[in-house]
Amino acid sequence: MDFLNFSKNLIRLRQERNLTQEQLANFIGVTKASVSKWENKQSLPDLMILPKLSALFDISIDELLGYNAQLSKEESRKIYHDLADDFANQPFDVVLEESQKLVKQYYSCYRFLFQIAALWTNHFMLADTDSKQKKVLTDAIDLCSHIVKNSKDIGLRNDALSLKSCLYLFLGTPKKTIEILEELQNPYSLVSQSDAVLIDAYCNIGELDKANSFSQISMFTYLLNFMAISTKYLSLHLKDASICDETIARMEELIRIYHLDELHPSSVISFKIQCAFFYAFHEKKTEALQMLDQYVRYMKLLLKDDQNLLHGDAYFTALEPWFESADLGSAAPRNKKVIFESGMSIFHNPLFQFLETEPKYQELKKIMSFIGGNL
Repeated sequence: MDFLNFSKNLIRLRQERNLTQEQLANFIGVTKASVSKWENKQSLPDLMILPKLSALFDISIDELLGYNAQLSKEESRKIYHDLADDFANQPFDVVLEESQKLVKQYYSCYRFLFQIAALWTNHFMLADTDSKQKKVLTDAIDLCSHIVKNSKDIGLRNDALSLKSCLYLFLGTPKKTIEILEELQNPYSLVSQSDAVLIDAYCNIGELDKANSFSQISMFTYLLNFMAISTKYLSLHLKDASICDETIARMEELIRIYHLDELHPSSVISFKIQCAFFYAFHEKKTEALQMLDQYVRYMKLLLKDDQNLLHGDAYFTALEPWFESADLGSAAPRNKKVIFESGMSIFHNPLFQFLETEPKYQELKKIMSFIGGNL
């Protein structure tokens, strides 16, 4: 990626003012050969010459160099997804180095830095050693700290804090995670109850479309959060069959009512695999295989080439504009090859060892391998 366009800019600016290379050289006090080298990308002018050039053309030095310290949402989104694809298809160290260069280039573009921290979080496991993985996570934490300290965007700072808490958990330091989240996620905080207040405020000033959109988005995000917490609740009570059976029954009904398997299959996938873990823990073959079968079907749906992962439906009509306006758009945060490799690793879990002799289990593994072979 070429970040500086000084040569092109200099040629364009000189021609717009009908200046020859020699005339420009005389004005600046250099040789014509120097100007020629600048325009042919053979060299750059001395630092003290840049103010003279910017004054001549009445532009800033940044404009003269073609440098912009900030990226647009579209530019940031493209860089993220390009790097995510590269992580799936190129050596990890090469892509990591490229992303590190971008961090230095745009160190004051805090929303972009947050996306890079998220990118590293989503791909650190691809590093070939534990020490490299920890270094990537530590660097992501440093980026989050930089954002929290310097960004003026309160929402972005809170997002960076939340991501930082996850990173500490990945690093095996849960006490630091708790220190961050106990304050952010305090259920007694009025902030956690402010959604309804904002909806009322929109209604009071007649902005009913905003009230409707925010209501749908809030309901949807709470549903996803409820799914995630229920999945953790299953894990927490793995040994208690009565609690797990009741949780599964209730969540299956929620998935059915809100069509979550169609709206957000990745959240349902996480739930289904935790159900499979529960049944495998209690050596319930039939139920475990049923959940694994559903898991594979959802993975197949998730990895389809034409699958739009994030969308609304006849009830949630405001979701698609919201997805499209997000920093990363509606695309998945990881390349499908990376998603597949993570999904396939489930079949190496020791809990499923007792299923190895089951024909259905072997069939599911073959289906997953076939899916991966077509990516």
